[in-house]
Amino acid sequence: MIGEIKDILLSQIKAIHWSFTWVNVLEVLIIAAFLLLIYQKFIKGTQSEKLVKGIFILLLAWLFSEILIKFNLLILGVFLRTMVSVIMFGAVIIFQPEIRKFLGYLGQSNFFHNHFGKRSPNETQKVNVLKELIETVKYLSKTRTGALMVLEREDDVNSYSDVGTQLDAIVSTELLLTIFHPNTPLHDGAVVIEGDTIRSAGVLLPLTEDPKLSWKYGTRHRAAIGMSEVSDSACLVVSEETGDVSIALDGSLKKYDDITLLKKDLEILLGYEDEDFVEENKTVFNFIKIKTKKQVSNKKNDKMSK
Repeated sequence: MIGEIKDILLSQIKAIHWSFTWVNVLEVLIIAAFLLLIYQKFIKGTQSEKLVKGIFILLLAWLFSEILIKFNLLILGVFLRTMVSVIMFGAVIIFQPEIRKFLGYLGQSNFFHNHFGKRSPNETQKVNVLKELIETVKYLSKTRTGALMVLEREDDVNSYSDVGTQLDAIVSTELLLTIFHPNTPLHDGAVVIEGDTIRSAGVLLPLTEDPKLSWKYGTRHRAAIGMSEVSDSACLVVSEETGDVSIALDGSLKKYDDITLLKKDLEILLGYEDEDFVEENKTVFNFIKIKTKKQVSNKKNDKMSK
């Protein structure tokens, strides 16, 4: 039995050796790369992943049935092959809605542009995060609901965010409003946002120790200023008493009376606009000055390290 299996495998290897050319090898590699791309982009991490694994098992079962038939185990081989055929045929009927939905998804006019076309940097974040933050701030300011959001930039703030409740959720207005609702356990702490993801909520931030700070500022504003002193993060604050919207950056706190200016500054802080935009448009913060100060600080650190 083992000898027969060995002879069949050797004969198959010899047949492949004589029939396969470099062109065939290239074709196989192209097909494998294409299937891997489809798996990575559309299947991995989705509910369809289990379905694909099931199809792969059925293919292995079909291959095993052919091996059984090759060794004259006709009853077992034909039975297994028939079962695979019945299951595959049944799967087409059972998953007809999913197949129709997938074909409709492939037929979208902007399908290739969305998945294979070139996108500008931060295009997805610009559409989502900025809009969600503005809508959130509008509602919180109108209802005078206190909130504190840390917008992570270059400096890593994991040492602070790890203390809070880990969420790792996509930024959305509904989620942020739920977190800062007064009757929820996380509304008192800060939310840490990295890119388009809410990393954690209920985070306790270091308070500023600036003795010149006015007594009018409460714990939420002092925490925002304190966080901006120890990192380059921008802290977005909504006052619970007045509904005022402010941003703490580089140890300074600026209030926004105009939502348009807030949107412009958030575009810069989130990395959607370059230096030309900063120079040609009115902003609340002097971003050029802040950037220059950071460059000087980095040069001093480099000299000290040398």
